[in-house]
Amino acid sequence: MTSFPTGLGALVLGSLLLLTGCSSARESAGSATTPSAAASAQAVQGVGREAMAYVDAVNGGDLDALVASFAEDAQIVDVSRSIRGRAAIREWASNEVIGGRLTVLSIAQERQDGQRLLVRWAPGGSDGWRAHYDFTWANGKIVKADLQYA
Repeated sequence: MTSFPTGLGALVLGSLLLLTGCSSARESAGSATTPSAAASAQAVQGVGREAMAYVDAVNGGDLDALVASFAEDAQIVDVSRSIRGRAAIREWASNEVIGGRLTVLSIAQERQDGQRLLVRWAPGGSDGWRAHYDFTWANGKIVKADLQYA
């Protein structure tokens, strides 16, 4: 006859089994919900190359590429704060964007001069939140990015 642990031994064994199961589930879920930059780019077809330059730069941690995706006198509206020009964009991105993860969920609106995207923005170390990133572009560069909570 097989004997089962009782008392403290059973509690420890049960806890270890539970933790092992949770850890495996978390690892599986994490890999399914944290796509690579390439997977994010392929997940939504039709995202404009100007917007994808920004998304790829964020996900690649490439500050220079992020800044280069904007026109010299571009403007970012980050909720209610206005950031204008590449130098200010560089400072903002260095402090608040690089190190985070940006996933395009869908194209919410298409225009001749840009797109409004539904994204998941996750600053470094967070699960993030959904937001609308409305990009306006001209001559292959972003001239305005309006970033608002969804």
